[in-house]
Order: sequence, then C-alpha cells, then structure tokens
Amino acid sequence: MANVKTDPLFQLIKSLSKSEKRNFKLYARRLISNEDAKFLKLFDTMDRMAAYDEHLILQRAPVTKLQLANMKAHLYKQILISLRLKYTDIREELQLREQIDFARILYNKGLYMQSLKLLEKAKVLASQYNQDLMGLEVVEFEKLIESQHITRSLSNRADQLATESSTLCQQIHRKNALSNLALKLYGLYLKVGYVRSEKDKAFVEAFYNANLPSYEIEKLSFDEKLFLYQAQVWYYHIMQDFPLCYRSAQHWVDLYEEYPLMKKINTGSYLKGYHYLLDTLFYLQRYSKFRETLDKFSEDIEGGRITLEGSTETLARMYLYTNRINKHFMEGTFSKGVNEVLPGLLAMIDERKPGLDPHHILVLYYKIACLYFGSGDNLNAIAYLKKVTDCREEGLREDLQCFARILHLIALYEEGLDEHLEYQIKSVYKFIVKMNELHQVQQEIMLFVRNLGRIYEYQLKDEFKKLRSRLLALSEHPYEKRAFLYLDIISWLESKIENRTVQEVIQGKFASTMR
Repeated sequence: MANVKTDPLFQLIKSLSKSEKRNFKLYARRLISNEDAKFLKLFDTMDRMAAYDEHLILQRAPVTKLQLANMKAHLYKQILISLRLKYTDIREELQLREQIDFARILYNKGLYMQSLKLLEKAKVLASQYNQDLMGLEVVEFEKLIESQHITRSLSNRADQLATESSTLCQQIHRKNALSNLALKLYGLYLKVGYVRSEKDKAFVEAFYNANLPSYEIEKLSFDEKLFLYQAQVWYYHIMQDFPLCYRSAQHWVDLYEEYPLMKKINTGSYLKGYHYLLDTLFYLQRYSKFRETLDKFSEDIEGGRITLEGSTETLARMYLYTNRINKHFMEGTFSKGVNEVLPGLLAMIDERKPGLDPHHILVLYYKIACLYFGSGDNLNAIAYLKKVTDCREEGLREDLQCFARILHLIALYEEGLDEHLEYQIKSVYKFIVKMNELHQVQQEIMLFVRNLGRIYEYQLKDEFKKLRSRLLALSEHPYEKRAFLYLDIISWLESKIENRTVQEVIQGKFASTMR
C-alpha cells in the first residue's frame, strides 16, 4: 500500500495552502461540466485523509481500481496547471516562460514580427532576472526566425544575435563549471565532513584547483558569482579554514544586497547564504557578530521582508531554529533553549517533515540531543541520539554519526545506564573503525570510557583531569580540533572535575569572553 512518502499526488495535495486549494477548485470548475467531475471528488477525498489509503479512496471516490492511476495522473496535472496560473503574475521566472510560450504561439501562426517583439521583451526580462538559459533560448529563437523568414530587421541583426549567443554560451559554460564544483564539494562534505589528514587536504585542494575555471570577478554575472562563493564556502568549510569561509559566506549574502531583486527570484539560496554565514560565525565563536547577524536574519524572516512560500518557508524556519540553538550553545543556556526553542522546533519538524531532507533532519536531531544533554536531561538526549544512530541512509554525515555514538555512551554513563556499556563501547568502536573515522580524540575518549568500570570512585577526578590535559593539547591540532565542533567534551570533563553542571561551566567561559 502506498503512503505519504511514496504517493506523489497525496504529497502534492497536502503541500497546498488554503488559498491554493481554493484557487484549484475555482480553476477546475471554470466549466459547468466539471462541477461534478470525478477528479474533483478524488481531490476532496484525498484532501480529507490524514494518511494515504487506497482502499479508502476506492470506497469514497467515484473511481474504480482500473481508473485510479489515470485519474490520479490527470488530477496531478490539473493541480500543477492551477498553481502555474496562480503564480504567473507574481513569479518573474513564470512570467518570462509565459512570454516565450506566447512568442512560440505567434510564430506558429505566422505572426513573426509580433513574435519578435515579445521575444525582445522576454530577453530584457531574462537579463534583468539573470536567467541565462532562458535568455539563450530567446536568442536562439530569434536566430531561427531571422534565418528562415524575411523580417526586414536591422542590417547588423545577424552579427548582434551571434555575439549575444556567444556571450551567453560562455556565461552558461562558466556557470555550469562553477555550479558543478559547488555541488560536488557539498556532496563531499555530506559524505565525509572535514579533511582528516594531510592526504585529505591535498586531495581536496587538488580537486578544487583542477575544477575551478579561470575568471575575472568583475566580469562575472550574478549566477556565476553566486556559484563561485558557494564553491568557496564549501571548500574552506571542508578545509576547516573558517576565517576564509566567513569571508566567502559574507560575499554570498552581500551579493543579494547588490542584486535585491534576486532575493525574490532565488529566495532559497539567499536563505542558505545567511545560514552558512551564521554557521561560520558559530564555529569562529564570534558571539557579538553572530547575534547581530541572527537578529537581522530574524527580522527579515519574521518581519515579512522576504516573501516565503512552501519550501522556502520550511528552510527559513529550520535555519532560524538551528541558529537559535547555536546561540544557546554559545551562551551555555541549554535549559533555556529547551524551553524556548524546542517546542516550536519539534512542532515544525512534525508538520514539515516530508519537506525536510534526511541530512537536515539528522543535524536537527543531533542538535536537539546536545541541547538536552547540556541541560542535564540525559534520557531525552539518548532518545534523540538514537534517532541519529538508527538512520540507515547511506553516506549521510558519517562524522556526525560517529560523534552521536560517542555522546550516546557518555549520556548512558551519566544516567547510570551502564549495565551493557562494555557491549555498547565495542559496537561504537567497530562502527568508527568501519567508517575510517578513528582519530586521536576519539581514541582517547573511547579508551577512557572503556576503563571507567575499572576506575575506583576516589580515582575518577584525577582521571578526568588527565584526559582533559590530553584533549586540550589535541584541541589545537589542525585535524583533531574538528571533534570539538561536534562535542564539547572538555567542558563536560571540567564539570566532573569541578562538581558543576555542563551549562554552568560553559556559562562561566562565555561570561569571561564577554568581559
């Protein structure tokens, strides 16, 4: 039986807002003959369902099992048509496509001059909205008309169109190379996280340089600059060069200030740029700048300065919650974060889970677990860490999976659930070795946890101090320090040494940096 995850029509219907549903029904009933159309009754039936149930559909909708597949396909198409009509007047890229379609209709009717006039308008829109591919489509259409029909255009028209076509082709080729580089680097980050050795560093550096096309920054279009900054952000992120990553992320956000219209055209990328800027400031622990940037981002989102709908609204809310959690991490206010952030975040995940990809859900669960752990709620921390470790999606943040397992061991120890700790340790060790993730930080932690059962109570504090000294030395190592981005094990050790809570330790450190 299909379900919400596998039935595209049910997903589409459940993604519709009230106004979109109303618009669809008005569109579908534009002809009297459609008033009682079967596909409308199928729509109403599926709209009222909480979960996809084919048996229930066949009972309530006037459709047989043999008709259902074709009826669903027809309904799916009609919904998309209604959405296209609804958003054509407010979505610039749809307006551009509409102009090109109208020009094609006029061309097919033999009205060549009218077609060319519409194409000229479309070309202006394509340039204004930085739509190079559609701009090239317009120019190629103009070339077709000019080459096959006598239009009495200007004498230099052929040369002009040839130049425009060549320029656009060069831009598209360069943009394609930059977007491919950015995408591959992002995929590499999702797979392995940060560089782990000089060998890794040399590989990533060689890959980046080999795939980076030559360019002059002042001659690049909006999209070319955007993909360049995206590639740089991921490259420096993987290399753990956070100061340069911050610079590229700031360029990314500033680019949208230079081209404010693109905030409306390419909203998702604008939101991501802001998120990566905040993410980098978090890694750099630049609290004042982080808070200033987060406040501005929150004002833009919640003040309605950015038009959000569907997927972009989901992205905006996810980024806001993620960075609000990071703010509590920096301040050490874990309990406050549990009370202020988690209710809304958990409701958002429950409401919008089908629109969130597995990687983002994994990261959110890990951050929720860390928030609970920092607040002293180990049971809830364990529950959310289990959601991370139970994930079976291949290639999803192997580094995060490793640290989730280590934090899980520590939470079990803190809660006194150590009956099967030896088995858990062996399981985690095997996983880390299999993932080729075992670094010195992890070795030290695993060795310490393994020996916990052999350490007498009066020896614990000294052993905590010894481990802290070893980890402090590793925290400055270029390929070991990344471990502390995921798990502030040093603050946990200090909490055990000083008989204080983790959040008290981190709050003390935060207060000293703000003096």
